Amino acid sequence: MQKTYPLLSQINSPEDLRLLPKEQLQPLCNELRSYLLECVSQTSGHLASGLGVVELTVALHYVYQTPFDQLIWDVGHQAYPHKILTGRKEQMHTIRQKNGVHPFPWREESPYDVLSVGHSSTSISAGLGVAVGAEKENAGRKTVCVIGDGAITAGMAFEAINHAGSLHTDMLVILNDNEMSISENVGALNNHLARLLSGSLYSTLREGGKKLLSGLPPIKEFVRRTEEQVKGFVSPVGTMFETLGFNYIGPIDGHDIEELISTLKNMRNLSGPQFLHIKTTKGKGYKPAEQDPIGFHGVPKFDHTSGKLPQTKSAPTYSNIFGDWLCEMAEKDPKIMGITPAMREGSGMVEFSKRFPKQYFDVAIAEQHAVTFGAGLAIAGYKPVVAIYSSFLQRAYDQLIHDVAIQNLPVIFAIDRAGIVGADGQTHQGAFDLSFMRCIPNMTIMAPSDENEMRQMLYTAYTMNSPVAVRYPRGNAQGVTLEPMQALEVGKGKVIKQGKKVAILNFGALLNEAKIVAENNDYTLVDMRFVKPLDEQLIKELADSHELLVTLEENAIQGGAGSSVNEYLQNIGKIKPVVMLGIPDFFVPQSTQAEAYADLGLDAKGIEEKIKNILA
Repeated sequence: MQKTYPLLSQINSPEDLRLLPKEQLQPLCNELRSYLLECVSQTSGHLASGLGVVELTVALHYVYQTPFDQLIWDVGHQAYPHKILTGRKEQMHTIRQKNGVHPFPWREESPYDVLSVGHSSTSISAGLGVAVGAEKENAGRKTVCVIGDGAITAGMAFEAINHAGSLHTDMLVILNDNEMSISENVGALNNHLARLLSGSLYSTLREGGKKLLSGLPPIKEFVRRTEEQVKGFVSPVGTMFETLGFNYIGPIDGHDIEELISTLKNMRNLSGPQFLHIKTTKGKGYKPAEQDPIGFHGVPKFDHTSGKLPQTKSAPTYSNIFGDWLCEMAEKDPKIMGITPAMREGSGMVEFSKRFPKQYFDVAIAEQHAVTFGAGLAIAGYKPVVAIYSSFLQRAYDQLIHDVAIQNLPVIFAIDRAGIVGADGQTHQGAFDLSFMRCIPNMTIMAPSDENEMRQMLYTAYTMNSPVAVRYPRGNAQGVTLEPMQALEVGKGKVIKQGKKVAILNFGALLNEAKIVAENNDYTLVDMRFVKPLDEQLIKELADSHELLVTLEENAIQGGAGSSVNEYLQNIGKIKPVVMLGIPDFFVPQSTQAEAYADLGLDAKGIEEKIKNILA
């Protein structure tokens, strides 16, 4: 490493970084960018975001005394350079792997990771709490939050900005703007004015002038408006943040290390809430990622020298199957509306967005709005389909109850990434949706065992006039034949195999694992299909004819489908042993999906062992 990365090999902590002279910082950035590309191409992970913040990461750790000064990254996709500079350089080849470096900032992993994070738009809220604590501590500790132009679209970010502006607490919010969505291109004039506006002379004159002119309202108003116009000339968005109580600086070039350091040093000494707007290029320094930042956002292992991601021919994903279904339905019904909170690619809606642009709505990272927007469309007589990850739907729970379920509105929830998701770890496991939806009146909940059943369930949801959720897993579908769509009988399960002694009640995509166990031991196997309403008659018959019932689900055991079966048996006074297999009472860490299933005992071997232990 010393030969390939002579500067980076010397950096084991930000303390080492701060010993470098300024003229070596850009060469260090070049090495850091190359090392990041080398690591991620060998391990898989998030790439384009990290490449875009290399200079910013170096500048922040160079100017601020981390970890005494506290640095908070929003989402964390862009935190790989931060991890490399903060003592995890040698372990980067394990990122996103079982027992390896966590894919996001993680408090248990490093004192430099202030906030454990995986979902967006939390940095300013948490940062304000940290900053208020630092103010009470009175030790001169600084707080910096880095948020992207995507993450700042969420209401939570603006709630935090509004609060921070009213408290006047010392903190710095850095907007990493990499999509050209907020302001015009950065130029030399912008950098010059940004440095001027962040400098001590301007700051002194600004504050002193306000005090001097406080008794002269007409002049004070003139000075205020002049200041706003100067800042508005730099960036029209500046006035908005100024109105919310922040001192706005920018935009500046986020790849100019000297400008970043000069501006950050000036801003470190300013009091009150500060807002720095920087412009960056996602994928900076690696042409393929610059040209396709979406494709190179999260990458598999690939040859970075060729610049081409591997093209594998595999079964379509459940997300692809959903997207095809949505297109098929939109061809027949112009009232079908597809809604996504900034997950067009992940949810399989690219083709739909191109073919039916007037029926497609990307509401940005705003899950709460997505759900209530869907409610409004339903009121207007349309058929809204909210495509959303299981762990993201958690953020819109109140809207699910108040704005959809209480009013019994026909909103379809296509819940992707339900169950174990793998390498993204604790923050992204879809472990709770059955539990938190099952208790909501008016909700119908379906869990398909394969892609054909998923299509039938989505069509069934389309035919209903009430809230419906269809939850399906991450990854490739099973390659079964897709049959013509027809509505299922609501609340009816399906006996797959009639056996003896033990009945396995499967909810969802673990059916194939259960089949192996049922065949090996001559157990009864049922595809329950509906979590709510349950097939109560079938459960009663199975309880009467079997010694043991086993429920199987890719959801938290507490409050999940198994709990529902047990509750029903208790209600009818039928005391019968029920073994509930699912996700135990802990947050499932990163690993492959297969590793997680094995660790949790949700593969065929684990299921069989648990049943035999109970029978013994």
